[in-house]
Amino acid sequence: MKKILYFVILIFTVFVFSGISKTYGDELDDINTQLKDLRTAYNQSKAATAPLEAQLNNIKERVAFIEADLARKKREIDNGYKNLEAKKIVFDKTVARNYIDSYNANWLSYFLSSSQASEIIQNIAYQKAKADQDKVIITNIALSITDLEQKKKDLESEEAKLAVIKASLDKVVIEAKTYQANLSNKIAVLSARQQEILAQRLSALGIPLFASSLGRCSSDIGKDPGFGGGFGFFTYGVPNRVGLNQYGAFGRSRAGQGYEQILRAYYNFDSIEKRDAIINVEGYHGYSLDDYVKRIYEVPNEWGNQGGMEALKAQTIAARSYALAYTNNGSGSICTTEQCQVFQDNPKGGNWEQAVNDTAGMVMIQGGNPVKAWFSSTHGGYIHSSSDIGWSATPWTKNAQDGNGNISSFSDLKNNAYDKDSPWFYCDWGSRGDYNKTAWLKSEEVADIVNVIMLARTDQSVKEHLYQTDKNTNPNPAGTDTWDAGRVKAELQNRGITPFNSVSGINVDVDWSVGRVANVHVSGDSSDPSLSGDFFKTYFNLRAPANIQIVGPLYDIERN
Repeated sequence: MKKILYFVILIFTVFVFSGISKTYGDELDDINTQLKDLRTAYNQSKAATAPLEAQLNNIKERVAFIEADLARKKREIDNGYKNLEAKKIVFDKTVARNYIDSYNANWLSYFLSSSQASEIIQNIAYQKAKADQDKVIITNIALSITDLEQKKKDLESEEAKLAVIKASLDKVVIEAKTYQANLSNKIAVLSARQQEILAQRLSALGIPLFASSLGRCSSDIGKDPGFGGGFGFFTYGVPNRVGLNQYGAFGRSRAGQGYEQILRAYYNFDSIEKRDAIINVEGYHGYSLDDYVKRIYEVPNEWGNQGGMEALKAQTIAARSYALAYTNNGSGSICTTEQCQVFQDNPKGGNWEQAVNDTAGMVMIQGGNPVKAWFSSTHGGYIHSSSDIGWSATPWTKNAQDGNGNISSFSDLKNNAYDKDSPWFYCDWGSRGDYNKTAWLKSEEVADIVNVIMLARTDQSVKEHLYQTDKNTNPNPAGTDTWDAGRVKAELQNRGITPFNSVSGINVDVDWSVGRVANVHVSGDSSDPSLSGDFFKTYFNLRAPANIQIVGPLYDIERN
């Protein structure tokens, strides 16, 4: 489509110018975040092609103008030919007279018939003037004929070029609509069963949802699975990554940033104002806003002793803002679990209570209302807006790199991201009983997953056959047969596609401006399929063994 569009633009130019943590009650399930990655890709595609669409509309307007102008030219030429009929009569008579006068002029008669020299001179001058006038008439009429003929020739050429452009424009429009329709279809490719499977697998990982959680991800770098040449799929950050990045705030605090600077890095808001309300907590009673926040257990108290007091202050303001927005300024109630904000009846005390007191009553306000300040533990070096993960767009969330310096490579990300010290910053998620309980995959296992992705991309009608092959622990949820590696290869071959038997390397193209894998390139004993990063992740998660998964839009592949 792009090539055609660029071609049309060139011709025209020459012619004319010669996901968020479960901590929040209104949050969609983690699976919806996974599935809506495709919607994000669709929205990003629309945003990316908007300038081209604007150019296309401009071309259409210019083509319409030229088409009208050519119609005007055609009318003028037709009128010119009508007027030429009358001029032709004059032209013929003038040419004839000029010819006769030129050859039959008897200059001696002027001398014989004129008695005076002045009359002779006058007659000669008259004849010369008459001849010159005839020549002018002849020349003008000839030029008119030539001009009309050239205009007619130019008009025919312009009309032919216009027809080509209009046909090309029609083709671009049709292909654009087809392209967008295909993207829309990809958004809906997952069945309800597949959505449920992805949700169950993601839930089984037990991903920490807030910074006070214990433990860390299973980073398998350096662990021996018992085989070499394997692949590990590592994700940056946890699945839900909108609003305040808790470990990012900690890194910013240690870099010397104050709480307001931290908050403005993650949210858009007009001002910080003091507010209060009675927050009704489910299963408990009502608390004043500050008393409620003193009982929130989201970030470690120890951060205050490690240069993170400003991060604690930023979190208290975010917690107040979220509570007021969630309860509609206290008219509703709020739960005590990670579905809302983690609450315990006993005040947390220590550095946290000091941070609450230091920011007493402070709330982020936008448009006169508290900001719904979503947050999660680790974003993986990026700040994401609600629309980035498929939610409705919100004016207080934003998108940016979250690093102390530019991020344009994985090395930059690991060195510059403010949340780089999070235990969940760079993780391979999942494991299995074999292979030293790691998430490393063999070359042939990765080849099978890539074959499944290629087959799913080619023919969505077979998607119910592409689940995990472990039938004992994971029977086919559609009640049909699950195709093993051999059957998947055969199905690809039936469709004229050479399958992979082994994979020797995988590389990713990253859009560093937003922190998302754009394309995945696979090398091995077949040709590089250049797969969409989102599509690759979705079907990887459906096919990979055990609960091994890619949990976010930004990931990389390691070799052991």
